[in-house]
Amino acid sequence: MTWILDTPPSYSFVFLRLGLAVTFFFHSTQHIFAWSGGRGVKAHLANWRDKYDIPVPIGALGLFIEFFGSFALLTGCLTRPFALGLAVFIATAMYKSHWGHGFFLARRPGDPSGIEYTLALFLMAMALLIGGGGAFSVDRLLSR
Repeated sequence: MTWILDTPPSYSFVFLRLGLAVTFFFHSTQHIFAWSGGRGVKAHLANWRDKYDIPVPIGALGLFIEFFGSFALLTGCLTRPFALGLAVFIATAMYKSHWGHGFFLARRPGDPSGIEYTLALFLMAMALLIGGGGAFSVDRLLSR
């Protein structure tokens, strides 16, 4: 159980944590609260169900991980479990929504995006899953 919290004092993980925390916070608030032009939780869960065959309870779990994972990564609390959840979340998005559109981001407004951005987020989450929260994390404080 200690491996979940054990983490080296690396500052590089701090930057990964903060980058993912900010990204997933704003992305999740679009999904859940319809901020910044988002659809809101009901419409988003219905879209995932209808377009990608993701059951509503699984979609709701994904939104929970996306929203609360951003706070976990911000503080570095339970970094590895939330990094795993975010990696699974973004890998699912990459496979179901972006894979068929190639590698690159959309070139024109309205065009679908490839896996370029989701792959970067996935790899960042995997780095945190392997390395932990690093310096300035609650995990580091608790593992001492």
